[in-house]
Amino acid sequence: MPEAASAAATRATIGDSEFDRDTAATRRAPGVYDIDLSAGLTIVSAVNGGYLLAVLGRALGDALPHPDPFTVSAHYLTASRPGPAVVRTETVRTGRSLSTGQASLFQYDDEGNEVERIRVLASYGDLDALPDDVRTSAKPPAIPPMDQCFGPADGPVPVEGSSAITDRLSLKLDPATLGWALGRPSGRGEMRAWFGLADGRDADPLSLLLAVDALPPTAFELGLKGWVPTVELTAHVRCRPAPGPLRVSITTRNLAGGFLEEDAEVWDSADRLVAQSRQLARVRLG
Repeated sequence: MPEAASAAATRATIGDSEFDRDTAATRRAPGVYDIDLSAGLTIVSAVNGGYLLAVLGRALGDALPHPDPFTVSAHYLTASRPGPAVVRTETVRTGRSLSTGQASLFQYDDEGNEVERIRVLASYGDLDALPDDVRTSAKPPAIPPMDQCFGPADGPVPVEGSSAITDRLSLKLDPATLGWALGRPSGRGEMRAWFGLADGRDADPLSLLLAVDALPPTAFELGLKGWVPTVELTAHVRCRPAPGPLRVSITTRNLAGGFLEEDAEVWDSADRLVAQSRQLARVRLG
């Protein structure tokens, strides 16, 4: 079998992929879900914030009467660890077109005390029921073709410690935002990349929640190093993505007092803006 045909034959599908297994939530009781947080989606031993958003998003999608996340706002209270966790959900309001719920993820600390890791408030609807009119001034990011971009295997490890998440993703970064990897950060708070899942699974609304927080931090291009933990992250899912790779653009304009904001846009293969986000993150200075 030709190599391309073989790759297509083994391509993961939505519902049967690493991402689906990593975000699987088992309902223990109404509003209570067990989850095993994957060590494969960690950076510097901490669980990626976008992955956590997708985990809670999946539980809320089961608990609420509408299927798709429209807006998800999360506060990251303590660092999550790989391993067992419990998600508790609550329905806040249901309507004809939107339903709203909240969810929290809990783990046990070394002393056996239950600790809340992340708390989410989200509104869900049906993306397929939205009108198809688009009136926008937004434009897709100008990223070179994928074969002119570079992935984690093409350069040094971006941060000290574990970067296991890079094995689960297919990232190809715009060379114009890779100065940090060469010891020559541009000073511009920009990061752009082609994004996909390593097993070939196409994007869906839940994986968009991962995509908005999966690129190296913009702080790297500002000349800073190390982990950049998220304090708060709000993601908007605008439409169901078309099959094919995504383009992600992240920018920051203001680093002050040890915190910066990051604004992300995610574009699909049909040149549609399918997700947006803003987060506040803490940076290590000096």
